Amino acid sequence: MPLRLFLTSGDLMADRRFEFARDLQLKGDLPAAANLLEQAIELAPDFTSAWFALGEIRQQLGERDKAIAAFREARRSDPGDQHGAGLHLVRLGEAEIAEMPKAYVQALFDQYAPRFEHTLINDLGYRAPSLIFKAVLASRVAAKKPAFFKHAIDLGCGTGLAAAAFAKQVDHFIGIDLSPGMIKQARATNLYAELEVADMIDGLRGKADASANLVVAADAFVYLSDLAPVLTEIKRVLVSGGVLAFTLETHDGGGIMLGEGLRYAHSAEYARGAIAKAGLKLLTLESAWPRNENNEPVRGLVVVAEKT
Repeated sequence: MPLRLFLTSGDLMADRRFEFARDLQLKGDLPAAANLLEQAIELAPDFTSAWFALGEIRQQLGERDKAIAAFREARRSDPGDQHGAGLHLVRLGEAEIAEMPKAYVQALFDQYAPRFEHTLINDLGYRAPSLIFKAVLASRVAAKKPAFFKHAIDLGCGTGLAAAAFAKQVDHFIGIDLSPGMIKQARATNLYAELEVADMIDGLRGKADASANLVVAADAFVYLSDLAPVLTEIKRVLVSGGVLAFTLETHDGGGIMLGEGLRYAHSAEYARGAIAKAGLKLLTLESAWPRNENNEPVRGLVVVAEKT
């Protein structure tokens, strides 16, 4: 996973204590690491990275109330929440599920960009683009329609793995991603006619009605809780007969939950309902394993829908 985000405190001594604390944390000496982080915070009370690391350690030690207090301080000291402290508060039952902070998602993937493909393919067995491609192809064959698309939009395009999967099926690819680092990597592939740094919904809002024949989102909707806004925009930009294909992570319950990997999991029932409410026709909803985590397949769904 990405390198740990570090935001300097502006105090050299506090930063050094943080570095020593991180070394102790990695070595498993959590009480000593917590002690050093508290010393760093005494020197720099708004040291977001120290508060966040302290929250993680308190959580590892089973000190729930102290973990909650530290994560709250991390969020207070950085309202943009680049570390994602609010997500940990959701996992601890101290906050309601909400959309992920844009600053967190951007920071996460900017760090990840240089080694994104290597990690996903070689370490995590990433399969989302191929799952989507096969599902779209199967749905087009079943409908006796050609699997060629003049204009396509790749939401959360990352480094371009979905565009690579569909390269022979699409004439004009637009990539949208919140991370400038990812867009830089995608640009180097020469697979996209256009690339845009934006979140998925804002990027779609800038596109004309009925301007896309295909919209794909490989492992991107796991960073959205409520799918209704993005599905509404997708329906608007799709031509009649246009296709949407995406992957989700899923779970046995109903609705939406935030998993241990800090990605949203949507139930199959929720996905069906969201597609129907958006006015799209569901073509495919199948169980799939888009990636691994901790050497275990992550349960997911591959979904294909159509604008009728």
